[in-house]
Amino acid sequence: MELRDSTALLLGGTGLVGMAVARRLLAFEPARIVVAGLTQGEVSEALEELKPAAGSTSIEGVWGNMLVPEDLAQLSREGLLSDPGARRRVVDDYLGPFGSVPLEQNQLYSWLVRFEPDLVVDCVNTATAVAYQDGHASALHLLAAADSNAVDRETVERHLLTLPIPQLIRHMEVLYAGMRRAGTSAYVKIGTSGTGGMGLDIPYTHSEQKPSRTLMSKSAVAGAQTLFLFLLGRTADAPATIEIKPTAAIAWKEIAYGPVRRRGKALEVVDCERPIPLDSAFSPEACGWVNTGMPLENVFINVGENGVFARDEFETVSSLGQMELVTPEEIAETVVMEVTGRPTGHDIVGALDGATMGPTYRAGYLRAVAIHGLEALEAEHGVRSVAFEMLGPPRLTKLLYEAFILSELFPSVRALAAAEPEALSREAERLLLEMNPALRRQILSVGLPILMADGKSVLRGETVVVLPDDRGVETAQRGWVDLRPSNMVQWVRRASAMVRVRKDSGTGSGARWTAVDTDAPIAPSRMAVWIFEEEDHGVRVKR
Repeated sequence: MELRDSTALLLGGTGLVGMAVARRLLAFEPARIVVAGLTQGEVSEALEELKPAAGSTSIEGVWGNMLVPEDLAQLSREGLLSDPGARRRVVDDYLGPFGSVPLEQNQLYSWLVRFEPDLVVDCVNTATAVAYQDGHASALHLLAAADSNAVDRETVERHLLTLPIPQLIRHMEVLYAGMRRAGTSAYVKIGTSGTGGMGLDIPYTHSEQKPSRTLMSKSAVAGAQTLFLFLLGRTADAPATIEIKPTAAIAWKEIAYGPVRRRGKALEVVDCERPIPLDSAFSPEACGWVNTGMPLENVFINVGENGVFARDEFETVSSLGQMELVTPEEIAETVVMEVTGRPTGHDIVGALDGATMGPTYRAGYLRAVAIHGLEALEAEHGVRSVAFEMLGPPRLTKLLYEAFILSELFPSVRALAAAEPEALSREAERLLLEMNPALRRQILSVGLPILMADGKSVLRGETVVVLPDDRGVETAQRGWVDLRPSNMVQWVRRASAMVRVRKDSGTGSGARWTAVDTDAPIAPSRMAVWIFEEEDHGVRVKR
C-alpha cells in the first residue's frame, strides 16, 4: 500500500515496537499517525518524543483498554471487576448473544470508525493481556468457594472474565467489523510465541513447573489469534492481513541509572538486620524488617513491556542459546517492507498459506465422479438426496429444500424469474401437501418446520433444529422452509439477478463459468452457492 498521505493507527503504539514503527513510518510522510496506549501518561510521553520529528505528519494520541466498552475503557482491571454493573456488562459483551452489547460501544471499534485508518499496526501483546488474568488460579478459587457453599454471582463473574477464548473471539469480531467499516487497507499484527522463541523447556517461567500453565496459556492464546488472522487473510472484504511474530527477546529502550521500577512503581529499599525465627517469619503477624522509604537505585536496561533488567539478568536472557535478541527497529523495518509490498519471509499468515494443504486437481476431478455416483444411486432407488442437516448451518438446508421445491415447479431459473410470487406460494404449498408427500416427510424428518403460505401455521416433526426466537415468525429465515409469498418474492428476484449475470458473463477465460446456467434445470446446490457468494459475500479467495 502507499504510505504517503495515509492514516496509520498504532495499537500499543507507546511500547518499544510501537514507537519504532511510528518513527519508521514518519519517513514516508503519512498524513496522520494515531498512537493508542493504555494510559494517558504513556501516550503523552510518546507524543512528546515523536512530535519533534513529525514534520508535516499529524501525531495524535488516544488511550484506554481496547477490549471493553468505551465508557469502561479508563477503569483499571480491579476497578472494573469491583463494579457490579461494569462487570455484568463486560460478561455480556464477551459471553452474551452476539449484539447484546453493540459493537459501536467498544473502545477499539470507536477508534477505527473515528480515524478510518488505512493501516492498523497492532503492537498490543494481546496474548499476555488475556492469558495473564490467571484463569487457573481463578478456577481453583471458584471450586473452593463451591466446596464451602459460598459461590455468589460476583465470584462466578470474576472467573468468567478470566476465560481467554471468549475475550479473543470478541476482540476479533470487533476488529474485523471495525476495519470493514473504516475501509482499512492493511492490518499488521506483532504477535508472540509466548516463550521468546524457546520451547516447552524454557527455564524462564512463573513457577517450578516448566513451563508454567500461565505461560502455556499465553502461547495457546497467541496461537489461537494467529489462526484467526489466517482466516481473516482469507476473508474477501477484510484488509490485507500480516502477522510478524518475533521469537526472541525484544530490546531495548534505554540504559540508565536510577530508581528500579516494577509495574510502574519504584522498589523500596528494605533491610532486615536480625534473623527472624522460621516458624513465625511468614505468618500474617510477621515483623522485624525495616522499610527505609528510599527507592532502590541501580544500573538497568529498560526492555519496554518486560520492565527493567539488571546487567546479569540481561546477559542471561540474551545469551546465545537462551532467548537471544531482536531489536524493535528490525521489527519495524519488517513491518514497513511487508506493508509496502516487499515480502520478507517473516509474515506468519503468508507462511501458513504456503504450508497448508488446499484443494487439489485430483479431488476436483473425483468430485465429479462422486456426484455421478450419487446421481446413479438416486435413479436406482427412486429418491432425491437434498439435505440431512449434517453440514450446517440450518439455513443451508432450508435454502436447498426451497430451491428443490422450485425445481419441481419450474423447468429453469429463467422460468422462475418470470413467476408471480402469490401463485408460486400456493403451488409450493400444494406440492408439499398433495403432490409430493415424500418430500414433505423428508424435510420434517431432518428437523425443519415448514411455514405455510399464510405465515400463521406450520408443519413440524418431533425434532426442530431451529426453535422460534424473539423474532417470531421471522425465525424462518434461519432454518425453516418458508412458503410465504414474501419469501417467494426473494427467490424470484434472485432468479432475475442470475439471468442478468449469465447474460453479461461473456465467453472468455475471465467469464463466470461457475455462474448458474439459467436455461438448465434448477440445481439446488448452485442456487445455494450463488446466495452464499452474492448475498452473504462468503467466497474463497485463496487456494
